[in-house]
Amino acid sequence: MAQALELITGRLPVIAAAILVCAAAYLLPRLANLVRLYNIPVVGKEIGGEEKRRNAYLAGARKLYNDGYKKFKDTAFRISTSRTSSVIVLPPKYLPELSKLPDTVLSMTAAVDESMETKYLKIDTYIPVVPHLITRQLTPALIRLNPMISREVSELLKIEIPPSDDWKEYNAHDKLLRIITQVSGRLFVGPELSRNETYIDTAINYTMDVMKGQRAVQKMRPWKRPFMVSKMPEIKNLYKRIDEADAFLAPLVTLRKKMTSEGFEGERPDDMLQWLIDAQEKFDDPVSRDTAKVQLGLTFAAIHTTTLTAMNAFYNLAASQEFVGVLRQEIEQVLADNDGLFTSRALQAMKKLDSFLKETLRMNPATMAAFQRKVLQPFSLTNGQQIPAGVTVEVPAVAVNFDPTIFPEPERFDPLRFTKVVEQAAGSEGTKFAALNQFVSVNQNSLTFGYGRHACPGRFFAANEIKMLIGHTVLHYDIKLVDGVSDRYPNLEFAHMSIPDPSKNLLFRKRTT
Repeated sequence: MAQALELITGRLPVIAAAILVCAAAYLLPRLANLVRLYNIPVVGKEIGGEEKRRNAYLAGARKLYNDGYKKFKDTAFRISTSRTSSVIVLPPKYLPELSKLPDTVLSMTAAVDESMETKYLKIDTYIPVVPHLITRQLTPALIRLNPMISREVSELLKIEIPPSDDWKEYNAHDKLLRIITQVSGRLFVGPELSRNETYIDTAINYTMDVMKGQRAVQKMRPWKRPFMVSKMPEIKNLYKRIDEADAFLAPLVTLRKKMTSEGFEGERPDDMLQWLIDAQEKFDDPVSRDTAKVQLGLTFAAIHTTTLTAMNAFYNLAASQEFVGVLRQEIEQVLADNDGLFTSRALQAMKKLDSFLKETLRMNPATMAAFQRKVLQPFSLTNGQQIPAGVTVEVPAVAVNFDPTIFPEPERFDPLRFTKVVEQAAGSEGTKFAALNQFVSVNQNSLTFGYGRHACPGRFFAANEIKMLIGHTVLHYDIKLVDGVSDRYPNLEFAHMSIPDPSKNLLFRKRTT
């Protein structure tokens, strides 16, 4: 024992040196990251400390993003959010180089998981089979499916908002949510379930439960979440909803698989559920093979985003009576040139409708920031600035939308803003501007649908669905704000989100002119 003690004592300097080397190897890179991080300025310092800035962000982050964009327009700045990781906001000029970085450096999935609090909600935000189905099946199929989508929209409008000679008041959110759920459901699960009330309830409330769960988690301080989240009623309701959806969808999935395996010779269903069943063998990840989870993922993405966009459009339409006639005239003329059908060609020709929708999203973006990515490996921008691992980067989309150097008079809602831009350009420039200024376009000045290779793949279906919904409404209904209201309903803002107020009503009647 004495000899061992003497040996250890004699080697203490060596052991101490080794410990110091290991500690330095561990700590120095982290200290260097901290130095790089804290060299980036923070927006909202005048508000107070980290917790006060976080609460200001949760109350509505629009002002913080706008202030940061104006003050640090060409450089990075930090913003205090509800995320556990630090957030660095980058100028949009860096988007081309950021989009070239691999997912092993900048991860959209990791950023979305953190934003949606999937660790606690137990939902899957990335399902490999979904983008495959959308890009390889759904988008190419729209040419043949558009007439069916149009019929669904027309029928469901009449069911949910029966034509009346008198003005009738309806909650816009409730009606649009039911219509979009059923139209989307027709493509996702087929006619067997799309108008089934149990399916409608499941699809609508799953989306709502996810958002309620996310907000409940984000309101709680990060250090409390591992201990308290599972006890929250919002989380318990979400877990229950997922189990119910699985039980509800399972019989139809079993029936479809059985029908396929027995060599069914009739007309095969032409919808996402059947495409999913046919494609599952190509994907070996467990989530892609879980049909219920895939359907829930599709339902959440389609219903939530499409309903918000449609509500914003309907609120703008009701508040812009002078523009209803302009849209109606264009839609009638285009349909007359296309045998009365909402074909892909017809939808492409509705330039004023397209501009109206793009301006709606410019004025009312669903989120204040775009291109959110988690940094998995450190990297440097072309200006030499180093971005450390572990942070989240994003671009201030709402500030770009209201930049007067990009959009003149940005505070003014101009439904024909984007058609004017195209008309003013000539020749090849006109073609270029037309491509850049479509509703579904993605570029440094149009970030609603993301940017780069991870831009929203379902935006083409969503655009067609919304255009048909507005088109059929304008053709067959008059629409206006309720009596006593003259201005467009303001959106509700929470953290980085902006949503049309779901409590507001609109007036509808059968078209009179």
